[in-house]
Amino acid sequence: MSAQARAPHTARTPVQQAALIVGAVFLLVGVLGFIPGVTTHYGTMEFAAHHSEAKLLGIFQVSVLHNLVHLAFGIAGLALSRTAAHARSYLLVGGAVYLVLWLYGLLIDRDSGANFVPVNTADNWLHFVLGLGMIALGALLTRGRSTTHAAA
Repeated sequence: MSAQARAPHTARTPVQQAALIVGAVFLLVGVLGFIPGVTTHYGTMEFAAHHSEAKLLGIFQVSVLHNLVHLAFGIAGLALSRTAAHARSYLLVGGAVYLVLWLYGLLIDRDSGANFVPVNTADNWLHFVLGLGMIALGALLTRGRSTTHAAA
């Protein structure tokens, strides 16, 4: 029996790879949100309020809560990338969450307490792209494939 035949099946499916990459990016963004310099106006960062003027890369409004959400989405992506079914669910549900967050950002008064995440225009449109992108990855990378018997 060859070494390849004896080796356990550890290859990741495309949807698992996508979930792993998306999760790693969210984790990185969450960490970067806590680094002064990468996040401008770092001293104004609040836990959760629209008064936070901290901006990741000088563009995306962030708070401690916003960064923690990114970290949680990152950890979830890494953990759920272990199976194709969970990776698909992560991408589809996570994408839906980001589309809801996009709608939320469009509908709220950004100068009110309802903007507790907080979000700005750049965040809103990034959330839209992330939502569509995650849903597309989850749907297209499993199209015509069964995810119930994928690699664990």
